[in-house]
Amino acid sequence: MKVAFLNPQGNFDREDSYLTEHPDFGGQLVYVKEVALALGRAGIEVDILTRQIDDPEWRGFSKSVDDFGELEDKVRIIRLPFGGAAFLPKEALWPHLPEFVDQIMSFYGDDLPDYCTAHYADGGYSACLLRERSGLGFTFTGHSLGAQKMDKLGVNLANWNAIEARFRFSRRIAAERLSMQWADTVITSTHEERMEQYGHRLYESAITPGDDARFRVIPPGINTVIFNQGEATDDDKTREIVSRQINHPDTPHVVVSSRLDGKKNIAAVVEAFIHSRALRERARLALFVRGLDDPWSQLDLLRGDEREVLRPILDLIEANNLRSSVSFLNIGSQRQLACAYRQFGRMGSVFALPSLFEPFGLAPIEAAACGLAVAATKNGGPSEIFAGGAGILFDPEHPADIARALLEALGAQASLVRRSTELVRTRYTWEQTAERYLDQIKANLRTPMTQRPDLGRDEPDASRLISAYLGSLN
Repeated sequence: MKVAFLNPQGNFDREDSYLTEHPDFGGQLVYVKEVALALGRAGIEVDILTRQIDDPEWRGFSKSVDDFGELEDKVRIIRLPFGGAAFLPKEALWPHLPEFVDQIMSFYGDDLPDYCTAHYADGGYSACLLRERSGLGFTFTGHSLGAQKMDKLGVNLANWNAIEARFRFSRRIAAERLSMQWADTVITSTHEERMEQYGHRLYESAITPGDDARFRVIPPGINTVIFNQGEATDDDKTREIVSRQINHPDTPHVVVSSRLDGKKNIAAVVEAFIHSRALRERARLALFVRGLDDPWSQLDLLRGDEREVLRPILDLIEANNLRSSVSFLNIGSQRQLACAYRQFGRMGSVFALPSLFEPFGLAPIEAAACGLAVAATKNGGPSEIFAGGAGILFDPEHPADIARALLEALGAQASLVRRSTELVRTRYTWEQTAERYLDQIKANLRTPMTQRPDLGRDEPDASRLISAYLGSLN
């Protein structure tokens, strides 16, 4: 069996380059890569279909056929040329997706894969186009949906034109609705994601979240070869790189590791330290900022949107005399990240996930597997993952509640780590994720959908739906 992963915006390579350096990258790429490799280990042939980029600012994505340096005979990265050679943000890809599907059809000819799994809205729309032309079935994994992002941005009639010009929500919502309608199965990471995200008013008539036949909840996993508590996993060079960046090696830390994105709400953890003397006395703060050895002097090396996130954090730290209490870590690989987690875990530290909303949250599971206790946002996937007492939840919009949760997690660090380690072992490995995907793919192949979409007829007027929704907010 050959399965194709449709991920037109994903810049996959052996080194996980730029993984946290652009909003289009990050967890989604890890998810696709790890599920693909786990399927490869199970004997399935997998092609990740993505975009070829030949851009001096984004090197490493120009080779047409590539791999991850393992399972080369099973898992391939297929980079197809469409939309020109330069890097494009996902919002600029919409007009070029028909060309992406043309390239898929040309690449395979009469030997198409047996099945597809589509990721994110643009992958879903590409799968709809592919199904229209070839009848090829697919599952749809949205990862995060446009309607929730609209709400988080506070979209209204007054600001709609400016936000639409940047994020192309009309196009994204239309693509998501089509993907929901024409996928054999919609895959979500949690039950809450299914009921809350897909139950949004902008998806009415496209899908019903209570329809069990249309959904499958499949939680992501982690790479337990990398993320574990075994010190022997780390080589001396990696330990040295990590150790020299930690200012207080004998003190518990609150660890924050996420890309510099406003919705990740990193500043709220700094504010928790500012407002809680007890927290300042109990722990130090570690912020992971990839690409900068010294954020104070190298801030201008970041992109503008990243500077807008980090500068206020630095100002908060400086204004409240916390500079000596904060370690900034420039971590360049997953192995270095896991090594850092292990070192902080041995210091009795806590991983904090302060996102305003987190659809799932792989990062805290990876941290937990390495021996960190977890305190996380109550909004989204973590409320389901850690509901059984394996972590402490907090309201990300209230620094006092964040401080309360961090102190509670620091006080119960050892018992939280025991519970979360067992949770990871029994539920959150990529092998388990891949096995569930494969079960669903086989079931869908046994009862294929014979009807093909007519996208010219079926595509909804998303602008009209959004206008009605915005009007109802005023």
